[in-house]
Amino acid sequence: MGLLLCLTSAASFGTLAIFATLAYDDGAGPVGLLAVRFVVAAVLFWAVLLLRRRAAFARVTRRQVLGALALGGVGYTTQSALFFAALERLDPAPLSLVLYTYPVLVTLAAIALRREQASPRRAAALLAASVGVTLVLLGAGSGAIDGVGAAMGFGAAVTYTAYILVADGPLAGIPPLVLSALVCTGAAVVFLVTGGLAGAIDVGSGAGPAWLVLTGLFSVSAILCFFAGLRRVGPSTASILSTAEPLTTVVLAFAVLGDGLALAQLAGGGLVLAAVVVLARAPRPRVLGACPA
Repeated sequence: MGLLLCLTSAASFGTLAIFATLAYDDGAGPVGLLAVRFVVAAVLFWAVLLLRRRAAFARVTRRQVLGALALGGVGYTTQSALFFAALERLDPAPLSLVLYTYPVLVTLAAIALRREQASPRRAAALLAASVGVTLVLLGAGSGAIDGVGAAMGFGAAVTYTAYILVADGPLAGIPPLVLSALVCTGAAVVFLVTGGLAGAIDVGSGAGPAWLVLTGLFSVSAILCFFAGLRRVGPSTASILSTAEPLTTVVLAFAVLGDGLALAQLAGGGLVLAAVVVLARAPRPRVLGACPA
């Protein structure tokens, strides 16, 4: 079940780049996209929680609530800001190659923190997924490497690594639905305030706002399924399974935007799927409750 949740999350995240591209074509801006995305997601999460009344909050402490809001308002917004700032200096393909160092970082950190145990099967899956996502993204072409942009991209990877480890550590006791609502609320507030003060919330025209709303709708399944899957499979496996995200984006770009598929991308997709099969057949050698971050 955890594997399916993580793959659903990756597929949902993979749609966002397509919706963003369509929204940008209609004049939307990155800050407007992120503000609408998190506002829509937060509203939907809170609507579901209100229907369930207060039962979901029964075991959540004030400290955990503040931590989850900070995770969204600091962790998620920092990662997004670094990524989109880097996107102004780097083409998407090389930037994504830098960002997708985070599965390696998460795996190494989880082992160092003694939350998980190293295993040959997990190492093989990590290698296959890393090579696979490299082939998928290199097949899309690449531009010149800008040092500052690459540093920002790696900063986004480090930030996302910390985000995953915090969600699986100090905030692990929060139900996934509550954690998702709080994270999206924290991110929405930051993007609304900073974007509003800067006058940078541009939602575009025509179909632009509709594409932005779709990013929010798909963010609901992406974020909720990731947190739920993270609880079941652990941080390293969840991050490795997330390499299905760029594969989803490439396939959708072919189907929706008419982008071509290179042989290297098909081979890379096969390696990512092979990593999924390896993880699906592997026992979970996770050390529960050890050395929380």
